[in-house]
Amino acid sequence: MSDAELEQRTFTVARADLVRYAAASGDQNPIHQDESVATSVGLPGVIAHGMYTMALAARAVADWFPGSEVVSLGCKFTNPVVVPAEGGVEIEVGGEVKGTAEGLTTVALTVTCEGQKVLGMPKAVLRGAGA
Repeated sequence: MSDAELEQRTFTVARADLVRYAAASGDQNPIHQDESVATSVGLPGVIAHGMYTMALAARAVADWFPGSEVVSLGCKFTNPVVVPAEGGVEIEVGGEVKGTAEGLTTVALTVTCEGQKVLGMPKAVLRGAGA
């Protein structure tokens, strides 16, 4: 399987998700929960944890390839995901299988929020993803 586009996944992120992620991860940096702290350091508002955004990309990969082993998952954090006080913001994850070699499948990901890429060069490598 190569150059196969995968069905886009959409995840809604709300402030309550950031509170739960902070508790689970131990990352209690106030830029992820306190508007005044976030804006005081030059951010446009409360932002999602970069690792939480990456975890949503991993969740999409798991949805596309159930039972496969993720050998590697990587990206650069390029733009913040600003999460409003009320409601939430949508993260969209797209993927394209770039090829399979030596039992490993490479998937290029596109992760956006409000039309802007938020992860740079996100890529997953899987074992057991099938051909």
